[in-house]
Amino acid sequence: MDWDKLRIFQAVADAGSFTHAGESLKLSQSAISRQIGALEEQLGVMLFHRHARGLILTEQGELLYRTARDMAAKVNTAEALLRANQDKPAGRLKVTATVGFGSTWLTAQMHEFIDMYPDIDVSLVLSDNELDLGMREADVAIRMVMPRQPGLVQRHLLTVRSHVYASHTYIQKYGRPSTPEELDQHRMIIFGEDARAPAPDVNWLLREGNPDQNPRLVVLRVNNTYGIFRAVESGLGIASLPDYLARESTKLEMLLPDLNVRTTDVYFTYPEELRHSKRIAVFRDFLLRKVAETRF
Repeated sequence: MDWDKLRIFQAVADAGSFTHAGESLKLSQSAISRQIGALEEQLGVMLFHRHARGLILTEQGELLYRTARDMAAKVNTAEALLRANQDKPAGRLKVTATVGFGSTWLTAQMHEFIDMYPDIDVSLVLSDNELDLGMREADVAIRMVMPRQPGLVQRHLLTVRSHVYASHTYIQKYGRPSTPEELDQHRMIIFGEDARAPAPDVNWLLREGNPDQNPRLVVLRVNNTYGIFRAVESGLGIASLPDYLARESTKLEMLLPDLNVRTTDVYFTYPEELRHSKRIAVFRDFLLRKVAETRF
């Protein structure tokens, strides 16, 4: 089979339409349609069901899509390894990190890294969901949980400390809890149960000083840490926040500082086949240096 046709087929399957695939590949809709038609004729099967809302893979199309996706991942890996063998770090570096850590601390460091390595094309994907590194959805990941996927290299990067925070405006309006038990009289902001938490036990504050597990007043649930941070900053309620994130604002104050601090280990992770990649090595070493310079 023609690799160009398979590449176009995968793009159409990902996009769900000839038009959107054409936009990503910079080809006309008619050219995309001709290539898919030629591939279907060559194989003697229909790959897509056509309907008014777009395209859906047939059973045969699903089989070919899995194969094409695996081939694309292998081609991307081969390309990355070839580039990694260059004397100077260069090429695409796709990094995934949690929304809170990535949108604050990590993005603030990237200016220096890009100045140091202008031939590395950095792309950040900020999500609390785990991207599949084995399928090359990203080259490296910065995660708040130990990786479970096999075939990954992991390096402990840092330990994040978390405390209880509220804004000055909240404290003026609702007062300051002096014991964990007094949290029963306060408004809580927590991580929503309908999304993947970026770290273990993010809603520990609901149980602190509450041995009987009585319900506490939850005024808002948010699906990422940065959103919780902004809600606390606005004066809406009290929440557990990583110290590095809380320090981004002059409006926040730590509450119950003697409460047992919560810690979360952060890992730098990448596929085994990229172990000798120069661009990953320089990025890892850069992050370790910047972490050592930062108070977490």
